[in-house]
Amino acid sequence: MFQVKKAAQNSICFGVYHNKKQIGYARVITDSVRFAYLADVFIIEEYRRRGLSKWLMDVIMNHKDFKDINSWMLATKDAHGLYEKFGFKKIDEPERFMRRKRNNLR
Repeated sequence: MFQVKKAAQNSICFGVYHNKKQIGYARVITDSVRFAYLADVFIIEEYRRRGLSKWLMDVIMNHKDFKDINSWMLATKDAHGLYEKFGFKKIDEPERFMRRKRNNLR
């Protein structure tokens, strides 16, 4: 739980609520100038297919603090269609990108 809290504290977080119950979430990791990484986007199962993920993405992409950011990234298993509606595309030159991952950490 500590890692989840720390990640949220170091991000700009967005919540979706219904009757005071949280039903969705997303966070943006950014330098607020050039780059942003969209992470942990979800709407819980029982509230899906109501346009909430599109609404959440619209709120995020039109947020005043992100107006100058020209480079966004994200990773998704199965929501490519949603993100394409907001201008996300597959990386043109994936061979230029690198990743470092410590195997003992999540």
